[in-house]
Amino acid sequence: MRVKIIVLALVATFLALAAYLWYDREREPVEEPPAPAAAPPAEMPAEPQYPVPESEPAPGEEPLPPIDDSDAAMRDALTGAFGSTVGQMLVPDSLVRRIVATIDALPRQKLAARMRPISPAPGKLVVEESEGSLLLKTENYARYTPFVQLVEAADTTQLVDMYLRFYPRFQESYQQLGYPQGYFNDRFVAVIDDLLATPEIEGPIALVRPNVLYEYADPDLEVRSVGQKVLLRMGPENAAVIKAKLRDVRRELTSRAPAQSP
Repeated sequence: MRVKIIVLALVATFLALAAYLWYDREREPVEEPPAPAAAPPAEMPAEPQYPVPESEPAPGEEPLPPIDDSDAAMRDALTGAFGSTVGQMLVPDSLVRRIVATIDALPRQKLAARMRPISPAPGKLVVEESEGSLLLKTENYARYTPFVQLVEAADTTQLVDMYLRFYPRFQESYQQLGYPQGYFNDRFVAVIDDLLATPEIEGPIALVRPNVLYEYADPDLEVRSVGQKVLLRMGPENAAVIKAKLRDVRRELTSRAPAQSP
């Protein structure tokens, strides 16, 4: 039971931030072009900036399954601990690869919706018109409350324990994504830092709808990363909870770094 709960919390805290809250259904184009292949940076560091300790299975714990065989175990753990609702949130295949691709894309401005590991938040984006302007209604924030409560209740130490346990598969998938010399944990910490840099907006958020999709009326917000836009759309109180958990995760994770050789 403990492992199942940790896995759910891991998915919710680290991954569903992008996937579960990704797009409102009316924001998604009817047809989506294929996602471009990831382009690695011109230079990769010889050593990781944020190394992770090697993780060994706990007594009685099953060895990590290969990436291609990991879907059933992860899904069974989630649904076994929390019921069929959780199982209905998950996509049916390639969970590890979807998770890694989603995290990698968060600091960018686009992510193919087909790569998300979890279904979008229920309901549709609700806007209101005021004095000729479109505003994001505060009623939207309540759509994310169950998710935020789940994240807030998750134990940070257990989250990091499980992240490190599954890290070899995350790293393997990250290298396959197009970073053969890269380190997923470095990218993960950078993603957290980008999310923590999300501006705090007071008052209603203005939108425009030049075509099918809604956009932020403020150009500075519109050019923000996908991850930051997700936090903005959750509302300031929900975003504050998520940021607090991310700070805790970052602090705990980086404190686990093994000692560097002189």
